[in-house]
Amino acid sequence: MTTVSLRHARVRYGPLEALHGITLAAPGPGLTVLLGRNGSGRSTALRALAGTVPLSGGAVVWDGADVTRVPAYERARRGLCLVPERQAVFGSLTVRENLGLAAPDHAPALDAYPQLRPLLERRAGTLSGGEQRMLALSRALLAHARVVLVDEPAQGMSPSVAARTYELLGALDACVLVAEQRLPPALRERPAIVYELRRGTVAFAGEAGELPH
Repeated sequence: MTTVSLRHARVRYGPLEALHGITLAAPGPGLTVLLGRNGSGRSTALRALAGTVPLSGGAVVWDGADVTRVPAYERARRGLCLVPERQAVFGSLTVRENLGLAAPDHAPALDAYPQLRPLLERRAGTLSGGEQRMLALSRALLAHARVVLVDEPAQGMSPSVAARTYELLGALDACVLVAEQRLPPALRERPAIVYELRRGTVAFAGEAGELPH
C-alpha cells in the first residue's frame, strides 16, 4: 500500500489562489480520478503532489511522511512519475530514444501500445497528439513508479485506445491519480475514487458509481 495526499493545500499564482485549502487522498494500488473543468485546479493539484508548484499553505503527505519541502526531482527519484498534459515527451528525440530514457528494454511499452512500433525512428515532436500521449504513458509504464500522476491521459486518443489506456493504468501496481474534465466511459464500471474540483475546492468525494450524472 502507498498513499499520497494533499492536506489543506493552498497554491497561489501571484495574487490569485488556485487551490483553497483542499484535502484529498489517493491510495494505491488503485485508481483515483480528479475531475474538474478548466480552471478548477485539477492540474495544479497534480503539480502540487509532484512538487513542480509550491504550496502556500498545507502539506503534501506520502506514506505518512510530510514531503512538502522535498523537491520534485527527489520525489521522482523516490518513485513518483508525473505525465503533464503538455510537453510530456522530448520532441527532438526519436520514439526509440524517448523509451530508452525510461528503461533499456522497451518491449513492454510496445506490447502496451503496438501503434508505436512503426514509429520508433520518428522524432516525437512529429507525432500526433494521441501518439504523443501513448509515448508519454509508455514511458510512465516502463518507469515502474510507485505513484503515477497523469493529466488527461486519453487526450487525442480513439475511444478504443482510451479504453486500453485506462485498463493499463488500472492494472498498475501503483497509486495512480488521473485528472480529467469529466469521468471517462471506461471508468464508469471500474472501482475508482473520485474527487470533483470546482474553483479550487472539493465539490464531491466518493466512488465513481456515486457521482451524480
